[in-house]
Amino acid sequence: MGIFERMGDLFRANVNDMLDRVEDPEKMVKQIIIDMEKQIKEATQALGQAMASERQAAKQLENAKSTSRDWESKAKMALQAGNQELARKALANKVTADQNIQNFQASFDQISTQTAELRNRVEVLKNKLEEARMRQNMLIARARMADAQQSVATTLSSTDSDSAFSKLDKMERRIEGKEAEAEAFSEMAGDTTFARDEFKELEQNSAVDAEMARLMAELNS
Repeated sequence: MGIFERMGDLFRANVNDMLDRVEDPEKMVKQIIIDMEKQIKEATQALGQAMASERQAAKQLENAKSTSRDWESKAKMALQAGNQELARKALANKVTADQNIQNFQASFDQISTQTAELRNRVEVLKNKLEEARMRQNMLIARARMADAQQSVATTLSSTDSDSAFSKLDKMERRIEGKEAEAEAFSEMAGDTTFARDEFKELEQNSAVDAEMARLMAELNS
């Protein structure tokens, strides 16, 4: 029964407490399933041996019953032949066979009871293994979520948020300054262009006036 005692200890273990005490809960959960499968394999092998013993005991019991019936038949034949002495010898062998029947029956009943108990326990263990397999994914997902939450918390705690925002503010002020400089240069460029156009217009007007004066002088002469 050592196998089932170990299995009982395994199933009674608090899985969540075990997860808290190991570095890699996911590996631990998978290892628990592997251990359970190994224990059930051993238990199934023990059940197979018990079933083999049960079949052997049943065969011995049936052989003893067959022997008893055979000696009784021979005793009847001896009596029918009028040979009581031979009949007594046959009945003596029958009595021995009947004693063997009692012994084999007791052995078979005991083995049969133990085999039935083993069969029930193995079935219970298999059901618990299926339950554990269904819980496996959930526990692994919880472990991964806990790791993710811990990682985020660690990152946040190690980050100086005030310093980060201060740097962002400083960068924003620098960008605003560059934007203001660019706007000023744009305005200056626009004013220069406007002044250049005015001077060009003045030059053109002077040339026009000069041509006008020349033409008027020619006409007057």
